[in-house]
Amino acid sequence: MNETTPHYKRAVLKISGESFSKNGVPGIDPEELNRIAGQIADAARLGTELAVVVGGGNMIRGAELATRVGIAQATADYMGMLGTVINALALKEAIEKQGQPARVMSALDIESVAEPFIRARALRHFEKGRVLILAAGTGNPFFTTDTCASLRAIELEADILLKATKVDGVYCSDPVHNKDATKYKTLSFTKAINNQLGVMDLTALSMCMEHKLPIIVFNFKKDGNICKVVGGDTIGTLVKND
Repeated sequence: MNETTPHYKRAVLKISGESFSKNGVPGIDPEELNRIAGQIADAARLGTELAVVVGGGNMIRGAELATRVGIAQATADYMGMLGTVINALALKEAIEKQGQPARVMSALDIESVAEPFIRARALRHFEKGRVLILAAGTGNPFFTTDTCASLRAIELEADILLKATKVDGVYCSDPVHNKDATKYKTLSFTKAINNQLGVMDLTALSMCMEHKLPIIVFNFKKDGNICKVVGGDTIGTLVKND
């Protein structure tokens, strides 16, 4: 890994809401929060312009709530978006405690706690060396934060979309249930979509394929991996066009 020049000039990192908690426990665990923040701050110091799209599953899952409680899914999805805002605010504070400037931008209009997402303003934050934390998904129900990550990466002209997970890449089947599952080093969008390998949702994958935006799926739980992937180390699974 080059310690002075980043491999990617601009990257969008997608982290799930569960990244903020331990073993599926709801809420935010301070240790997990600080681990994520430290890795993001270190990656930003390499010189990569970094935007982070946060999920909200540790707070609330809109689709699950709609099914379990009977709330209209559109309403439940908006509730889930508010969960991502909570995570984004916590992450911003933790990153800035690491000495790295950061800003929260939201797709929902909540100016008391976050800036609205405006592309030109986001690019200006990059110029100022700030990490962007993007909350509230696309601001629309029925769209996942994976789709938001793809959309923002394309909109911000990122070089790469980084999908942080708790496994070390994409496998031919679930490695938890199949000990013989093999990991892909590289994978085409066509195969990922046709075989439904669970890289991201189909809308997100299709957008990346159409715009020729590669995705790296990697395990962020191993300390230093965010820096490694930003620096160009070959880890995880690279998903790209045929």
